[in-house]
Amino acid sequence: MSDNEAYIYDWVRTPRGRGKSDGALHPLKPIELLKQLLIALQQRTQVDTKLIDDVILGCVTAVGDQGANIARSALLFAGWQQGTAGFTLNRFCASGLETCNIAAAKIMSGFEQAIVAGGVESMSRHPICEDGGSWYIDPEVNRELLFVPQGISADIIATLENFSRHELDSYACDSHHRAQHATVEGYFKRSLVPCYDRNGELLLDKDETVRATCSIATMSNLKPSFAAMSNLGFISHVQTRYPQLDQIQHLHHAGNSSGIVDGAALMLIGSRKFGEASGLKPRARIISMASVGSEPVIMLTGNAAASRKALANINLQPQDIDLYEVNEAFAAVALQYLRTMAIDTEQTNVNGGAIALGHPLGATGTMVLGTLLDELERRELARGLATFCAGAGMATTTIIERV
Repeated sequence: MSDNEAYIYDWVRTPRGRGKSDGALHPLKPIELLKQLLIALQQRTQVDTKLIDDVILGCVTAVGDQGANIARSALLFAGWQQGTAGFTLNRFCASGLETCNIAAAKIMSGFEQAIVAGGVESMSRHPICEDGGSWYIDPEVNRELLFVPQGISADIIATLENFSRHELDSYACDSHHRAQHATVEGYFKRSLVPCYDRNGELLLDKDETVRATCSIATMSNLKPSFAAMSNLGFISHVQTRYPQLDQIQHLHHAGNSSGIVDGAALMLIGSRKFGEASGLKPRARIISMASVGSEPVIMLTGNAAASRKALANINLQPQDIDLYEVNEAFAAVALQYLRTMAIDTEQTNVNGGAIALGHPLGATGTMVLGTLLDELERRELARGLATFCAGAGMATTTIIERV
């Protein structure tokens, strides 16, 4: 092992709870989700928290009890030593993946030896856009940047790519079936930490939104979610950038879009020196990472560019990757990525994705990267790539290789 490489030593996550007031994880404050994970990670690894230089967490809606740099307050709340720093970042949906990339870069620099990266989002407590921001709420900025809601962006992709409602729904059903199979077979158990209330009563020990009985027939009863939004002036923004679109086919709905959920995840990333000092064996190393900006109206198509950039960094081709994870923000996003990268569905999101499992915005990137690692180990494969599109037209990619 090299002295200037970043290694993944372990990771943990909560189950994903339905992001409603009656969801199983709603009673737990976000800081409590993190506390339970921080304690579990320390107990699993027996690491001395004095050796952890930083905790970096993604949180997209950092307001209320998710605000005020929850990374620092959570590690103190969990009883970790005060010498560990903490900060919280927001790269929209890619936040939890970006925290891992930043951690890896800090390790590779040689200035820090061990970092916990991850994220948290309690969407039952803090809905999307609750934090405001001029991109969302300032009419002048809306007009200047041609802002449209992401659901409309997904429908634009489906229209431009000529995806049918049947194709999108079929992909969504497959996500549920794969996630259900992985749950039944226990593929998630290694890294999943059940959540308990203050009295020690179990709240949730498996992902709450997977639908084992999902079918095209049940999907067909769901009405498009974003058609009404087009009548609020956003269609003029779209046609300014895409004049060839006489109309948008509104094909996305609750069933073929990512689920709104609560959840958190943590990943221990460190140097060779740290691993040796802690008696830990690395599971994988982070070998490349990249973030890009993409066209901000369509917003959700940067995955391929970020993936190609990350692959080019290490002189690899798409066929050199054994497993892919592309965040299922919407079905069209995943299908467009598969088409653009010319990769096989049988090597992509093999245990389902955010359509079935849900997308706790700030945490999903870490969850996906960890799930990718677990599956590489289970299949005894070498390399995996995780990629996320993000709001305002961005994307982030991470490539890992088993040790």
